Amino acid sequence: MRAALKVGGRAVLALAILGLTAWAAAALYLGPLQSARWALVIVAVGVLAAGSFVLPRLRWWPLAVFVAAFVVSLVRWQGVQPSNERDWQPDVAVLPYATFAGDLVTLHNVRNFDYRTETDYTPRYYDKTYDLRQLDSADLIAVYWMGDAIAHIMLSFGFADRDFVTMSIETRKERSESYDTLKGFFRQYELTYIVGDERDLIGLRSNYRKDPPEDVYLFRTNAPPADVRRVFLSYLREINALRDRPVFYNTLTTNCTTNVLMHSRVNPGKRQYSWKILLSGYAPLYSYEHGRLDTRLPFEELKRRSHINGAAQAAAAAPDFSQRIRVGLPKPAPSEAVE
Repeated sequence: MRAALKVGGRAVLALAILGLTAWAAAALYLGPLQSARWALVIVAVGVLAAGSFVLPRLRWWPLAVFVAAFVVSLVRWQGVQPSNERDWQPDVAVLPYATFAGDLVTLHNVRNFDYRTETDYTPRYYDKTYDLRQLDSADLIAVYWMGDAIAHIMLSFGFADRDFVTMSIETRKERSESYDTLKGFFRQYELTYIVGDERDLIGLRSNYRKDPPEDVYLFRTNAPPADVRRVFLSYLREINALRDRPVFYNTLTTNCTTNVLMHSRVNPGKRQYSWKILLSGYAPLYSYEHGRLDTRLPFEELKRRSHINGAAQAAAAAPDFSQRIRVGLPKPAPSEAVE
């Protein structure tokens, strides 16, 4: 028994070393350091250290070498800090922020690009003051382009059904970068919040993105105005904080869906993490199961009716774009609201 436990213990330690080796190598190679040489070094010493645990006579020096290499790698990794001062792609170059005067909040740098194609556009921004006393709705927007499991999630806040402003949590990419899911785990991108006109953030996805085409769904929620206000202000606090203190995006923990859940936790009630959050395409189903969408319809029927590509394409650049894409959309009765 003692021998079996000894062998099992060595096997566990070997696997732990291999796991740390894999993480460190990926961080060094896929992260901002992009050091293939250091990644190969950590792999070599990691395999050597793990192998020493399966030899009949344990050698401690390979473990010591691995620990030293891992610590050096970790120090280099921790030295990589987020920044707002980079050569950004034009669509994420300008940061939004908010200023307050009682119940009035002014959103600065609301994005409203004039698109000709997805990549050919004229950048435009405006500042607008909103009255928090008129903030009465929050709609969930889900954008699909690669099946049911993955979607980009946004929230759009409505003021008395007249004004709408959309918040999109995204990667802030440099001019030389393209998005890569694996790199998103390893401090490759900063996190950004885009505050945009619906004609921009929705219209870009429904009208201009063709390769691949994107399907946009707008789900009306039954969130009470008090809850909507708390979530809206939570977004603005984070937006202002990011302007002063940038942070990294993370594919798993700090993305468009997990951050929406984080903001929703300012309200009463328990919002548990779920695989439907990890697989962001099921976030609307998660909201439906928690009674925040119109449960009078089966979910598949609700989703079918909430598809707005056709309405968005018909509305195009119309000044009443937001009202037109909501015509006929199912909206839960206020009495169904969940605190």
